[in-house]
Amino acid sequence: MTTTQSTGEISGNVLFYKSPEPLNREQHAKLALVHKEKPYAFAAAGTAVPLTVSEFGPAALTFPVIFAGDDRVPLAVMGLNNAENLFIGADGSVEPNVYIPAYIRRYPFVLANDDGQDRLIVCIDRGSELLSEQGQTPLFDAKGEPTEYTQQCIKFCDDFELERRRTDSFIALLKELDLFELKKATFQPQDETGAAAGEPVTVAEYYGVSEEKLNKLSAEKLKELQENGALAQIYAHLVSLLGWDRLVNKTMMRQVEAETAAAAAANLN
Repeated sequence: MTTTQSTGEISGNVLFYKSPEPLNREQHAKLALVHKEKPYAFAAAGTAVPLTVSEFGPAALTFPVIFAGDDRVPLAVMGLNNAENLFIGADGSVEPNVYIPAYIRRYPFVLANDDGQDRLIVCIDRGSELLSEQGQTPLFDAKGEPTEYTQQCIKFCDDFELERRRTDSFIALLKELDLFELKKATFQPQDETGAAAGEPVTVAEYYGVSEEKLNKLSAEKLKELQENGALAQIYAHLVSLLGWDRLVNKTMMRQVEAETAAAAAANLN
């Protein structure tokens, strides 16, 4: 159950949210959404962003889908360097045809735990530049009720929570089948002729599904994974790992552009 009226404390740190607080009709009566043509500046430093299992397919077309930590949290890898997103600019712009994870699209709304009453409550990031008393789309109407926009945002958060729970079940299944293994993404430096130069460089270490373990599953278990939809998501994850090369190339291009700009600036001086 979720609620928009609470004075309880919320717990947990949430990526991108500076000052999350429970949505309240008295405190936030005058708040409204600020319409921006490029609204995603808050995610420009998001190197890895949480995904739900239903997003593996579309996300795999853009970036690697990996699993991290003891909980094997699914993440969309959107950059290689700390606090760098190769697909979202500092001005909030997004590279064309890039999938934007639901985790980003739900911002500045989020569901959080209410420690006092053991429930989920609707929160907003009060520090978000997308919310202001000078905004265009009010969060509450004149009667103090959530506007249609706010109701849609709450439903999106509720749907996201359902998908998150489905994702937890998916991860639990993969753990039960012992399908995870530690993987490495590597980059092979090349000389001017395209020949290998030096030893491969490790770009990242992460958890992924072992194809060897997957192939050793019984026909009965594979059929079960196929019927419950898990097999398709596993293959989407495996295909997504081809995206490491794209990230490496984009990182190198950005570095060259930065060096060129720095050299040009130095020549001007």
